[in-house]
Amino acid sequence: MPSYKYESKNAQGKLLNGLLTAPNMGAAAQQLRDRGEYIIALMPEGNARGGGSASFSFSFGPSAKDVQAFTSQLAVMIRAGISIRAAIEGIAEQTENPKFKKILVQMKKDVESGRQFSQALMRHPRIFSPLYINMVKASELSGGFSRMLDRIAQYLAQQIETRSMVKGAMIYPGIIGAMAISTTIFLLVFVLPRFMVIFKGKEAALPAPTKLLLALSSFMVNYWYILILVTIGSIWAIIMMLRTDWGRLWWDKTKLTIPLFKKMFRALYISRGLHTMGQLINAGVPMLDTISITAEVSGNMLYRRMWRAVYGAVKQGKKISTPLQRSPLLPRAVVQMVSAGEESGKLGEVLDEVSDYYGRELKAVIKSVTAMIEPLMIVLMGSIVGFIAMSIILPIFKLSSLVK
Repeated sequence: MPSYKYESKNAQGKLLNGLLTAPNMGAAAQQLRDRGEYIIALMPEGNARGGGSASFSFSFGPSAKDVQAFTSQLAVMIRAGISIRAAIEGIAEQTENPKFKKILVQMKKDVESGRQFSQALMRHPRIFSPLYINMVKASELSGGFSRMLDRIAQYLAQQIETRSMVKGAMIYPGIIGAMAISTTIFLLVFVLPRFMVIFKGKEAALPAPTKLLLALSSFMVNYWYILILVTIGSIWAIIMMLRTDWGRLWWDKTKLTIPLFKKMFRALYISRGLHTMGQLINAGVPMLDTISITAEVSGNMLYRRMWRAVYGAVKQGKKISTPLQRSPLLPRAVVQMVSAGEESGKLGEVLDEVSDYYGRELKAVIKSVTAMIEPLMIVLMGSIVGFIAMSIILPIFKLSSLVK
């Protein structure tokens, strides 16, 4: 059974500390409350202050998983009756990421100084999204803080899982493509030059594909530095282009038109937008704030424009479904369900159901895309290697027949 270190005050105000054993942190907190003690800090024994050995490590900023883990732990500790200041302090002492630890320490100080938790979050907008902050702010006004933290943690966990699946689907063809390029470069730079001795003086008799490959091989061997500079320059130009508004717009449009991937991205953007909107509505966040946050987290400029158009319409007193009916980015069935949710007053529940459906569809699409990519990339690699091999072998047979 795990052990927990605690700090508490008894009825006389005396500070107490020590160890106790319990099945989990909630049970440990209940033991202290049964003894009539006020909990100041409670943490697993292995995470005591000053504990552990010093080590050197590279420090990166907090990841989405760090934020999700913090939110889950905070929800458990708040339910256990631990004050928010003590809960943040306990989690900070367990956090391994130095930068995130520093942020949590600052948040603890802000809460101690009298700020609300949402105000402490607002000082770190790069770590805690507007959705996170607004859902916390809504719970501070309506109550149910720990339940809201659970809801936020579940939302973050789903977004992390979705992002991981999409990245996995995109990484696989990238790896296969890199292997195809590497194999081609190896054949042209190291294998083909060995055959140039055989073909020397007989260039006129060679077929056009072989002449092309020999010229390409010679250029790569003699002017490799130009290729490296061109490659680096092209990558830099693409990165700079994608940082511009028109570049991002072009790329976002492209993702929705690529034959193999457009269905996956479409399901991703619809699921993300409706899920975000449903969570915010159910949390009690004002509608205009909800739509504004949904636009910002959409992940695609086209969908961001669509939600901003919805924001403008709602601000003028119109329904959400009115501008959506003119948009080709959402299926008609989805717009009809949104309209039905508005009429019935259950928009949040409807959006949750629709987003769950598209979340399941996204998983199915990713599986099918991954299954289709494998044979396509194998065929592509085979075609490239086969073309190079045939370009080398065919002239050998042709020259041998001329000799005979």
